[in-house]
Amino acid sequence: MAKDEVDLFVIGGGSGGVRAARIAAGHGASVALAEEYRLGGTCVIRGCVPKKLMVYASRFRDEFEDARGFGWDVGEPRFDWSVLKRNRDTEIRRLEGIYRSLLQTSGVEIHEERATIADANTVALASGRRIRARHILVAVGATPSLDPPIPGGELAITSNEVFDLESRPDRILIIGGGYIAVEFAGIFAGLGSETTLLHRGDKLLRGFDEDLRDGLGEAYAKRGIGLALGTTLERIARDGRVLQATLSDGRTLPFDAILVATGRRPHTAGLGLEGVGVATDEIGAIPVDLHSRSAVPSIWAVGDVTNRANLTPIAIREGHAFADTVFGGRPTAVDHGLIPTGVFSTPEIGTVGMSESTARSRHGGDVVIFKASFRPMKATISGRDERTLMKIVVHGSTDRVLGVHVLGHDAGEMIQLAAVAVGMGATKADFDRTVAVHPTAAEEFVTMRTPFVTKKSVAVG
Repeated sequence: MAKDEVDLFVIGGGSGGVRAARIAAGHGASVALAEEYRLGGTCVIRGCVPKKLMVYASRFRDEFEDARGFGWDVGEPRFDWSVLKRNRDTEIRRLEGIYRSLLQTSGVEIHEERATIADANTVALASGRRIRARHILVAVGATPSLDPPIPGGELAITSNEVFDLESRPDRILIIGGGYIAVEFAGIFAGLGSETTLLHRGDKLLRGFDEDLRDGLGEAYAKRGIGLALGTTLERIARDGRVLQATLSDGRTLPFDAILVATGRRPHTAGLGLEGVGVATDEIGAIPVDLHSRSAVPSIWAVGDVTNRANLTPIAIREGHAFADTVFGGRPTAVDHGLIPTGVFSTPEIGTVGMSESTARSRHGGDVVIFKASFRPMKATISGRDERTLMKIVVHGSTDRVLGVHVLGHDAGEMIQLAAVAVGMGATKADFDRTVAVHPTAAEEFVTMRTPFVTKKSVAVG
């Protein structure tokens, strides 16, 4: 029977909201959750998961080409977008069902409709029902931003609509230089689209270590991805079935699709926050304290809607910590200071801790760099022109490892375990006395012995 009063009402059925609801219910709270689109949120439905499936698909082109060097005759591979889309969408429906089952098994009441905040302890559903709650958790995530607006901007698609494309565009322009832009550039290039990546900055992935940024730019150029750096999109016009993109450098180029991936904004518009005293910041994010509590004691927020660290694992961690704090009797604050992350470009990036420039800004000259750049073993027979980069940033006085950075195959897999070591405060000596697993790329982490000297030197691994 539907409840008119609960201990917790969660607005948003994404990763953070679902985790918070399940853990709170496990602590004995009565919980209701509203989701107006599909359970699973951005990550599961139109983000990390379907995108990673497309990354896998895009990399088979390289695998087929490399196989010939190892003696395989694979003929002429042919890609079928419709098969990928159908199988990808089937998997997403399966995952959505799992999320639904987890909530139901936990005893969470699900409302598949929009919910807004009527007052500090009341949620209003689109159907007209009102539900009282001791606590309200806002976990509505973020939505793609088309800022700044340009003439013809409505002709472009975002990272939401890209999953609805019924066919692969022969020519695609991708706007942006962050995670989403570089990942989709790698995807479409791998699937056979003529791909142009336009970014207003001089390098991709602002905030990442400079060697990773340089390495990815070089790798993408080698893969045939057109890089229009230091450039902006001025307008889009339709010419029949073709989109004409006018760039700030004066060129007008034809494309079959234009994907804008310039950022995301918290999805708080029209939620009713201002009416109950929760002021949002300039981009719509909800300011919260260390325990995810807003300015109104009964209203909390986790995930991208707070604009703290916009990653799915962080939303999950924040949702769990909220539930433990409010309903488990264990006040828990999430540490946002050391967050490992992967960028599923091709080649892949994995990184944790400080970049070299950040380390030097904090510790001056008391920073030692260890770096290795090498051709992966597989490429020696396949003939592929690619390199793997590994880098360790060390605090000279304490020998503590401040950052680890990887560009190459399975970088995301490697960085997860490297993050455990960095989080525990491992030193370079700890890395050095670890026995290498041979032959692997990851062994370079524990075999780099000679510091890298910036001027006129070669890294020794």
